Amino acid sequence: MREVVDGVIEIPIAYVHAYAVVVDDGVVLVDTGLPGRADKVVRAIEEARRRIGEVHTILLTHWHPDHVGGVAELRRRSGARIVAHAGDASRISGAKLRHRSRFLRVVGAVMPAPEPVPVDETLTADGPISVPGFTAFHTPGHTSGHASFLLDRAGGVLFAGDAVRSGRTGRIRRGPKMITEDREAESASISRLADLTFDAAVFGHGRAISHDAAQRFREFVVQGV
Repeated sequence: MREVVDGVIEIPIAYVHAYAVVVDDGVVLVDTGLPGRADKVVRAIEEARRRIGEVHTILLTHWHPDHVGGVAELRRRSGARIVAHAGDASRISGAKLRHRSRFLRVVGAVMPAPEPVPVDETLTADGPISVPGFTAFHTPGHTSGHASFLLDRAGGVLFAGDAVRSGRTGRIRRGPKMITEDREAESASISRLADLTFDAAVFGHGRAISHDAAQRFREFVVQGV
C-alpha cells in the first residue's frame, strides 16, 4: 500500500485498487477489490494504525466484481454503511440481475460472484453526500450507475473509479471497450470530470496522479481520444 496524499491510502489487490481514507471520525473505504480479498484491506487499514471497526462508510463507484468483491465481508466486520448510485444499487443489492458482457461472463467463470449487500445511501444527484468532505458525481458510461467521488483535501482528490484509468506515466486513457456499457456516455463523463477542480486523482486501474491531475484530464479531452 502507499499514501497518495495525506490520509488517502492506495490498496493494491491484484490488478485493481481499493482506497482507505482516514477522516476525523474514522475511516472511509472507496471500493473493496476482488472477492475473497477482504483480509488484504483489513491488513492495510491496520498498517495505517487504524482498526476495521473504524470503517463507517464504504463508497462504491460501480457494481463490477473487482470493485465490490469484498464489500459484504467488510460490512460484516465493520458495520459500515454502503453508498452507491441508484443506477447500480439494484445490482449491488442483488435486487436486479447483474448484466454481464461476454468478457464479464468469462471472468465470472474463474472468479467467485460477489455477495449481494444492501445499499444504505442511494445517490440520485450530484452533490455532497453523508460523509463530510466528499462530493459525488454521476459518471455513467463504464456502467449506467458509475459514480466518482471528489474529496476536499490537498487541493482536491478525485476517486475516478473506472470512469477512466491511467497508464504507467500517469497519462489518462479509456478502459477497454468490451467492458464499457456506453462509450458516448463515457466520453461525456470524462469531459465533466475535466471541468472539476482537483490536484490528485486515483483510479480503479492504473497509477495515481499526485499533482496537476485535472490538467491531465483536460489534455485528454482536448486530444479527443
